[in-house]
Amino acid sequence: MSAADVTKAADVLLTAERTGTPCPPVRFLLADASADDTAAAYAVQRVNVERGLAAGRRIAGRKIGLTSPAVQAQLGVDQPDFGTLFADMAVPDGGTVSAGRLIQPKVEAEVALVLGADLPHRDCTVADVIRATDFALAALEIVDSRNADWDITIVDTVADNASSGLYVLGGTPVPLSGLDLRAVRMTMTRDGAARPVSEGTGADCLGGPLNAAAWLASTLAAAGDPLRAGDVVLTGALGPMAAAAPGDRFEADISQLGRISVQFAQEGDTA
Repeated sequence: MSAADVTKAADVLLTAERTGTPCPPVRFLLADASADDTAAAYAVQRVNVERGLAAGRRIAGRKIGLTSPAVQAQLGVDQPDFGTLFADMAVPDGGTVSAGRLIQPKVEAEVALVLGADLPHRDCTVADVIRATDFALAALEIVDSRNADWDITIVDTVADNASSGLYVLGGTPVPLSGLDLRAVRMTMTRDGAARPVSEGTGADCLGGPLNAAAWLASTLAAAGDPLRAGDVVLTGALGPMAAAAPGDRFEADISQLGRISVQFAQEGDTA
């Protein structure tokens, strides 16, 4: 894959993000990439992450995507991926996402881990993750795609920073001691409706959020960019994504971790 192709794909995604106008799937710009060539896609992702850093943005952690079989089925992919979380992507619990800030958002509920120690090993274990984690939080990830109509393969989503948008962290830290993250149950509703728009358990996230975190830590260490103390790790969706429209309010309850919510402003609202 030529550097020119990688830069062009990164340019197209960045322009789509800045203008709010989705672009054609970027896989078509990576002419020499196969349908599952994540190396080329991560090269595109790195270009825009480095641009963000050069512009003064601060990395707050990482996200793991495509951990839930339900989400994999929704997007037609069969493996997890990862992206970078910037501090300016955080929305307060109960806060409002301004109209037009995202292009085609979807919401998913998950478990966040906040690290108190580095995870530098290529063969990271669940025990390593437990030792390194300060606490867990309930979280919402608001995913977004710069690719038109969510027409994506693994290449498109990886290049697009794993379809990152924004994220919401709960305010009640819970130590891992005595907490079985595989057993947590998640229910997410829209606008207070009795019928949930998404349900799942910790086991639906690669068999458990700690498994997902160990996969991420090993993958990043092998790439020479390990997880560090202070990083937030969004471990992946516990259930299907739900599309968000202006005016929607989502609330998730994750057993043992608490409730968390986010509001989407109406069109024309400057919130």
